[in-house]
Amino acid sequence: MAQTLPAHASVVVIGGGIMGCSTLYHLAKMGVSDAILLERNALTSGTTWHSAAQVRALRHSQNLTRMIQYSVDLYSQLEQETGQNVGWIQKGSLSIATNPDRLIHVKRQEALAHAYGIDAVSVSPEEAKERWPLMNADDVLGAVWSPDDGRVSPSDVCAALIKAAKGLGAKLFERTGVTGILTENGRIKGVETTQGTVMCDAIALCTGLWSREVGAMAGAEVPALACEHFYLLTKPIDGIVGNTPTLSDHDNHLYIRDDSGGLLVGCFEPMGKPIEPGRLDGSFEFGLLPEDWDHFEPMMMNALHRLPALENAEVKMLLNGPESFTPDGTFMLGETAETKGLFLGCGMNSVGIASGGGAGMNLAHAIVHGHTAYDLGEADAKRFAPFFNSVEHLMARAPEILGTHYDIAYPGKQLSTARNLRALPLDSEYRAAGAHMGQFYGWERPLYFGKTEEPRMTFERPDWFENVKAEVAAAHESAAIFDASPFGKIEVQGPDAEAFLLKTCAGFLGRTPGSVIYTSVLNERGTFESDITAQRIAEDHYRLFVGTAAIKRDLAWFRRHSEGFDVTLTDSTEDYAVLGLMGPEAARIVAECGAPELNELGYFKVGPAHIAGKHVRAARMSYVGEAGWEITMKAENASAVYAALTAAGAKPAGLFAQTSMRIEKGFCAMGHELDGDTTPIATGLDFATRKKGGFIGAEALAEARDGGATNKVVSIRLDDEAAMPLGHEPIYFEGKIVGQTSSCAFGYRVGKPVALGHTHTPLEDGARVQIDIARTLFDATIVHGPLFDPDGTRMKG
Repeated sequence: MAQTLPAHASVVVIGGGIMGCSTLYHLAKMGVSDAILLERNALTSGTTWHSAAQVRALRHSQNLTRMIQYSVDLYSQLEQETGQNVGWIQKGSLSIATNPDRLIHVKRQEALAHAYGIDAVSVSPEEAKERWPLMNADDVLGAVWSPDDGRVSPSDVCAALIKAAKGLGAKLFERTGVTGILTENGRIKGVETTQGTVMCDAIALCTGLWSREVGAMAGAEVPALACEHFYLLTKPIDGIVGNTPTLSDHDNHLYIRDDSGGLLVGCFEPMGKPIEPGRLDGSFEFGLLPEDWDHFEPMMMNALHRLPALENAEVKMLLNGPESFTPDGTFMLGETAETKGLFLGCGMNSVGIASGGGAGMNLAHAIVHGHTAYDLGEADAKRFAPFFNSVEHLMARAPEILGTHYDIAYPGKQLSTARNLRALPLDSEYRAAGAHMGQFYGWERPLYFGKTEEPRMTFERPDWFENVKAEVAAAHESAAIFDASPFGKIEVQGPDAEAFLLKTCAGFLGRTPGSVIYTSVLNERGTFESDITAQRIAEDHYRLFVGTAAIKRDLAWFRRHSEGFDVTLTDSTEDYAVLGLMGPEAARIVAECGAPELNELGYFKVGPAHIAGKHVRAARMSYVGEAGWEITMKAENASAVYAALTAAGAKPAGLFAQTSMRIEKGFCAMGHELDGDTTPIATGLDFATRKKGGFIGAEALAEARDGGATNKVVSIRLDDEAAMPLGHEPIYFEGKIVGQTSSCAFGYRVGKPVALGHTHTPLEDGARVQIDIARTLFDATIVHGPLFDPDGTRMKG
């Protein structure tokens, strides 16, 4: 170990677990030869050392799966690269189902695996028993076998990564605790440690259980909390010979494999045990928490049912090791919104070893190149509302997240803890109307109306089907109100407002005041950072409307590109309510409510008016394929405006109705059709970009255009009314996978299930395809353009 800290390092990695070691390795591989890693105690001494170290490739998205596939490849070749044995054992995994919905769930996963190029196959209960002879298979309905999954030795992997990183010039400093982080004007400047100060350009914060506290040293919000995590170890038992596949019995909250001739039985119980901040201090090195047999007992009973041999097994220990969890169960990766140069690689939600190889590569890529190697928006460090960083809400939410680790992925499922953090201006009105709420970026938003009891979770037609049907009918036949108040709002003001937005947005923001402009916000690669609508209120004033969960990320993006422009950027999200009034009766309703002038507004124009005597600003536009306005007002005036609109006949509608109508209309959405891997060309949105350039990403977009890039987004109408596509299903054409669905719903105006999807093979309008839903193929038709025309009179396909 080097004895003296350098005065300066390009990048300081804090934390010597799998994420820190992988990040240092990849930084060195990418040419950052002066990177250093600081570890308060010894390598792997936090959580990595006691990890069960399973590496299962399949995840719910293509890029998370791709990331873990990278881990598999990395771990399998590290020994050859370094001479260090990493204990890579590739014996596969077996996921069993003991109820019909779990069987659907695992078969959906099998379909997904095929789309992602992962070897996975359904097996019968008898075949499952052959692969795991010790298992009681009496209640097993089916299983999925994944032969390429495996496991590693956590400490050996980290040792190999560090050995390789040192060979490329990087340095490790153990017994070097971080006591402070230096910043200047919101930028990282250096790190204070127990061994001295190191100035640096960037920090990779990979501090596991302590990430929230270390992030706070740099003024950043890092919502992660430790929970207790249990697994049982037995002494050798008869029937365990060599290494076994991992057995996943998720209906019983269990994972099981061999360990030194005995068994390792781990659990993600329905509600975990949180660990309050401060309980694990700097002396917690290779530490464990006390055994808690009372808490583990229900899981032990499940394990005895699945593995009768456990009844006579000698227990070696009940290991209780802490793991950190985030409010949504996905890790945090990338630069923080609050502090430039502070990059997070933490909150691994007990999948640190599986994720670590690929996540460390992506974190290093983000530090070196300014972006991850591929889109990982679901893990964006800037995705959480500030509310989620409070200890109160983390203590409530993290245990539930641990318990959802093995949940069945039912459509419409909502978390139950840490709710009611942010109320819409019309919250009481919606609840009085029977709204069933869902949480988005802390906001409680109506999903649908008329059923206040908890819906039954199912893969069949949902309990809310008729409710949503009535809301779509209201928007199509009369008028409906869709609440867009949670959408982020950014005021851009100043003499350089136009020049600034022409630089940062691909659309033509130079239109006259009173205009509404849809625009993509692109990065240098010509792919999406965001898509927004802008209202030009005055020559020097625009109001940007961004996605509900995107406000923190988008505001940081704009602020970091505002240098040199005389503009001010203000988050006005909570100052305003926004109501979308949509449907053929909307024109009559606004006239009756005192704003007949709105009927004179042209499409994509915005103008002032008064409804119920309250000042509003209405934009003539629609996200649902029915004519209407998005009406903005001061939050305190929302109740009066809503009362007037509903008294005139408008009905409230929820997010499920909006999503159904959006898909029918063929409108793309961030996180579904649009992300950091796709361009406006590939999503049919090139019409809204300036061909003369002058904006960030213009050169890359022009190059893609010259290279023959085309729109890859298609609309899909399924034949079978009972089909339940949820998203990510493979699309088959002539027996081959040609793409995947992205957004899915039932199309009430079309009368069939509908979807948007990406295809990598060009398909003609009207082409017949099949959609793989839980290994059943459903016939469908490809449609270029919307499935439902905006005039409401014709259906395509």
